[in-house]
Order: sequence, then C-alpha cells, then structure tokens
Amino acid sequence: MELRKDAKWSLVIPTSMGVRLTPDNQQPVQSSTHFTMTATSAESNVGAISSYLGQPVKILTNFVEGSPISQFIKSNLRARFMDYEGPDLPQNDAWGNRHQFNIADSGYGNRGARVWNDRSGEVGLQLNAKDFDLDRIFGEEGAKIVHMSGLIAALSPQTLQFCLDIAHKAKEYGTAVSFDLNHRASFWKGREQELRDGFTEIANSCSILIGNEEDYQLCLGLEGPEAGGKGIAEKIDAFKAMIQNAHEAFPNVEVFANTLREVVNVNHHLWGAILWAGGEFFVAEPRDIGVLDRIGGGDSTVGGILYGLIKGWEPEKCLQFGWASGALTTTFLTDYAVPADEEQIWAIWEGNARVKR
Repeated sequence: MELRKDAKWSLVIPTSMGVRLTPDNQQPVQSSTHFTMTATSAESNVGAISSYLGQPVKILTNFVEGSPISQFIKSNLRARFMDYEGPDLPQNDAWGNRHQFNIADSGYGNRGARVWNDRSGEVGLQLNAKDFDLDRIFGEEGAKIVHMSGLIAALSPQTLQFCLDIAHKAKEYGTAVSFDLNHRASFWKGREQELRDGFTEIANSCSILIGNEEDYQLCLGLEGPEAGGKGIAEKIDAFKAMIQNAHEAFPNVEVFANTLREVVNVNHHLWGAILWAGGEFFVAEPRDIGVLDRIGGGDSTVGGILYGLIKGWEPEKCLQFGWASGALTTTFLTDYAVPADEEQIWAIWEGNARVKR
C-alpha cells in the first residue's frame, strides 16, 4: 500500500475519549469498593501501538472546559506520546457535557467479563468537522492513515456526519482511510437503515476495512458465518468467503482484516486473524493466549496491522505483528498496550516467553 511520504502524522484518529473504572483484583463491580480509573477509547487504543513505537499520532476529540476528567485524559494522551486537538466545550450545568464512563468487570475464570457503558451527555456527541481545520491537518501537515471506528460513527447522526466529512477530506488529500466497523447493537437500535447507509458510504472511501466475527454482516449486510460458539478455526474458509464478498462490494479497499476469538474461559482464549491484501489471504491460525483483561485486544490487533503498513512491511508480517499486538494487550489492565519495543511484540508471535536479562 502506498502511503503519503511527506506526511507529518503517521496516524490521525478521531475519537471520543472517556474513562474506564475497573474493580481491583479482578473482582465484580457489585462487590467492590476500590476501582482503578484509566483514560480510554477504542480508537486511541489502536494508536497506542504506533505512538509507543515512535510514530507521530494525533487525536481529534472534544473536551469539557475546566473538567478534571478532561485534564486527566489530556495528561494520559501526552504520557502515551500522542498529540491531541479539539475544542473545550462548556459543561453548562450538572446535566450538561461530560466524558463517557465505562464500568468494566474484567471477569475471572468462568465468570464472564461485563461492561456497562454510561454515555449520556457525552461530549463526543457534539463532534463536528467544523471545529477542526481539516485542510491544515490533512493538506498542509498531511497524514498517512486516518483511523475511525463504528463506535464514533454510530454515536449520533452528528457524529456519523463527522466521520463522513473526515473520510471525504482525508481521501481528497491522499490519506488512506481505515475503518473498524465495531458494531454495537445498542447504538444501532432504531437507526439500522441510517447507519447501514452511512457505514456503506464510509466503506466506499476506505483503503483499509476491519471487522470481527460478525461486523461485516451486521454493519454492511454481507453474508458470513454465525458469530460465537466453538470451533472458530473451522470457520476460517467461511470468513475468507465473507471477505471476498466484501472485496466485490468495495473494490477500492486494498486491505481487509478480520479478528478471530474463541473464549475457552475468561483467562484462556484462542486468538487468530485473517488479512486480505493484493488478492491474497494471510491467516494467523487461532492459538492459545493467556488473558488478564480482554478489553482492547481487538483494537491493538488493528493497531499492529496499521503500524506494519506505516512501516511498509509485507502483508503477512503486518498480520503477524497485529496478532501479537492484540495478544500483548490482553496482558495489560489498561485497554491499550504499552510495548517496550518491537522485539517484545515479535517475541509473542514467536512463542518466546523466556526471561530477557
């Protein structure tokens, strides 16, 4: 894939930042009195692989003026070596703007993970392309890839238009558009046709299109295997057929990716991925991984693939690095990985868990 060589930014990421509250010691929410708070969003999770490995990443988001949560998020983004840009909107009153809260039980063993999303009044609902100088960001400064997800596109009619405006402007200036479909049923309820049309329009602008076991079916109406259950490895041919259908529907997309997960128990998953590029399939067969916290594993798989594309690697190498980036993230309590270096990620792909002295 040819990316802009003169770009200031390797990744530009529109998102709505929030915080996650997680009970300590992998306890359930209802029995806990101590929680850890971390800054989070699915899209910024993707960018962490590149930012920690030295690539320039810019976050586009809204903040709440004078909010200590906004200050916490800004500090976290700086600590992740990410630049950020976006308006500080007034809170107005106690029922006004705020950042989203996710309350997450990581689960343990046979007790499954549970996540409660509290997004009422979320400042990201007001994301608007007019609040960002897109001609400067994509034209004067330049970006190799802009990455968005269906979580932002489906928040509201305004954020759907925001993502469409971003995709169109990025494409105008030669920036590759990456879109992780990220279907959430609660976001789509009562808006199925509106979102199907919008997601299809974004996909038509994409160079990179990503989903999990069911996103292509639910977001774009493409035929594919049923999600869930056992035997994910036996469904790989069906997923390949689904991606082939996606290629016929969206012929301008150069890279398709699909993550694969089978849950043995909360702390033991089978983890795999498929990538299509240049008319050829590349497969990371599902392998056993240990899981401390599952949230963010799919995001970091995307992040690892995008990092490989930014570095100009061959597709198979991008897939392998993405698989290992996702596996790395499931060993962190944050929703994003903090890789020490490329070597740490490659060691996971190679199955080398020996101590490094």
